[in-house]
Amino acid sequence: MACKCGGYYYTLNAKASFDRDLAKTRKFLLRNVSVIRMFTSGFFRSKWRSIAGKRRILSMDAREKSRSTILESSKDKRVPIFVMMPVDIFTLDASGCPRIRKLKALTVSLKALKLAGVHGIGVEVWWGIVERFSPFDYDWSLYEELFKLISDSGLKLHVALSFHSNIHSTHGKGGVSLPLWILEIGDVNKDIYYRDQQGFSNNDYLTLGVDHVPLLSGRTALQCYEDFMLSFVNKFESFIGTVIEEISIGLGPSGELRYPAHPFGDGRWKFPGIGEFQCYDKMEDLKMAACREGKPQWGDKGPQNAGCYNSLPSGVPFFEEGKESFLSDYGRFFLEWYSGRLICHADAILAKAAKILKKYQENEQTSVMLVAKISGIYWWYQTVSHPAELTAGYYNTALRDGYDPVVSVLSRHGAALHIPCLEMMDSETPPTYLCSPEGLLKQMQSVSKKRIVNLIGRNTTERLDKTGLWKIRSNCYNPQAEVVRSFTYFRMNDSIFRVENWNNFVPFVRMMSTDL
Repeated sequence: MACKCGGYYYTLNAKASFDRDLAKTRKFLLRNVSVIRMFTSGFFRSKWRSIAGKRRILSMDAREKSRSTILESSKDKRVPIFVMMPVDIFTLDASGCPRIRKLKALTVSLKALKLAGVHGIGVEVWWGIVERFSPFDYDWSLYEELFKLISDSGLKLHVALSFHSNIHSTHGKGGVSLPLWILEIGDVNKDIYYRDQQGFSNNDYLTLGVDHVPLLSGRTALQCYEDFMLSFVNKFESFIGTVIEEISIGLGPSGELRYPAHPFGDGRWKFPGIGEFQCYDKMEDLKMAACREGKPQWGDKGPQNAGCYNSLPSGVPFFEEGKESFLSDYGRFFLEWYSGRLICHADAILAKAAKILKKYQENEQTSVMLVAKISGIYWWYQTVSHPAELTAGYYNTALRDGYDPVVSVLSRHGAALHIPCLEMMDSETPPTYLCSPEGLLKQMQSVSKKRIVNLIGRNTTERLDKTGLWKIRSNCYNPQAEVVRSFTYFRMNDSIFRVENWNNFVPFVRMMSTDL
C-alpha cells in the first residue's frame, strides 16, 4: 500500500519515518534558534552509504573500456547533496590571520543539515589563506579545524582547491585575496593578470599566460598550483576517500574554466553584457600562432569590432554574420586560438591533479572523484554567435559545439564535470536577452554522455521554493541524460533555516537520497 505525497510515492512506514525525522529536525532547530540567528544575512550569501568507493580516477582508455560499468552505476537513483560553506566563513583577526567566524553557530547548523539528510559540505580551500604570506609557507591549521568539525558532525566533504580571489564578488566583505606575496609581484608586474583592451586588469586570478613563465618567485603558475595540491594531499591523506569524496580543481575565476570576460563587482560589467575578450596581457603566443598561419597581421591584438563589456550583440560586427565577423577566416583563427589556450590550461592543471591523485585508484577504499567546474553563460545562447560564451573562452555557436573539446580533456583525465543552472528555467529569464539555461544544460548533458564523463550538479541562483527545488530534482534525474553523481547547493545561509524554506529543503534532500 502506498501514499501519494506531492506527486511522489512512499510506503506508509517510510512516510511515517520521514515525518518523525522532520519533526526531530525542527525541534533541534527550535532549541538552537538563538544560535542559528547569529548567522545574519551579511554572514551567509548567495542516511546514505558512502559512494566514494565507486569514484575512480581513470585514464581515457580505462574509461572507454568501463563504459558499461559507469552507465550501470549511474542508474543508482540516489543523488547525495552537498551544501557549500558561506562565502564569508573566514574573517581576519587583529594580526591579519584568518579565523573561522561564529564557530558555535556553524556547529549547530552542521548538525541541523546532517539531521535533514544532507550528505556533505562543500569547502573552498583558498590559496590566499594557506600560502598567504610567503612561497612554500603552507599553513593548514584553519582547515584542520574546519574539516574535523565537519567530520565530527558525520558529514562528508567536497573540497574545492581555489586558486582565485573572491574579493570583488564579495565587495571586500569577508573575501579572500590571492596570496599576499603574489599581490606584491602583481604590484610590479600587472602582466601576471588578464588584461582587457583598455589595459584594465583585476587580481582575481593569474593569467594563463604565466602558466609556463617563472615569474612567481622563480616558479611558474603551474608549479605553484602543483606544489599546493601536493601539500594538500600530503596533509589530508587520511581524509581522502573517507571523508573527502570529491576534489574540485580551480581552473579560473570563481574556480571555473573561463576567462574573466564578465568581471562582476568591479563596475566594468553588468548583466546581460556580452563581455570582452581578455587577451592583452602578453601577446607573444598570439603572434606566433598568427605567423604559423601565414597572417602575422592577425597577431597584434584581439578583434577590434567586438564591442565592450556591456554591449548587446545587435550592431556589434564581430558577433553578426558579415565579412569581418566570427565566421570570417580571422574570426575562426582568433576563436580557435583563444579557446584553445583555455583548453590547454585545463589540460595542464588536470594532468597534474590526476597524477597526484592516481595512487588512490589503487585502493578502492580511498578513491576520490576529481572534478572540474565550468561556467553557465546562458544569456544570448539563442543567438547564432553566442557572444557571451565566446568572450568567456567557450567557442560555442549555433554552428559549432564548443563544449565537446572541453569535456574531452576532462574525459582524458578522468574528471567529472561540475555543471550549473540546474534550478533555472527559460520561462523565468528575460526573453529580450535570448537566454536559455535549459538549452545550455541540455548541451552539457549531451556532450558529457557522449564523452562518458560523470556530472556533478549545482545551482546558479539561490532557490528554496518548491518550484526551484523540484526543477533541480527533475534535471538531476533527466531521463535523456545520466543521473548526476551528486549535487552541490550554493550556499549555506540563514534563509535555509527559515521555517517556510526549511519545510521545502528537507523534503527535497530526502527525495534526492531515496531510491526511485
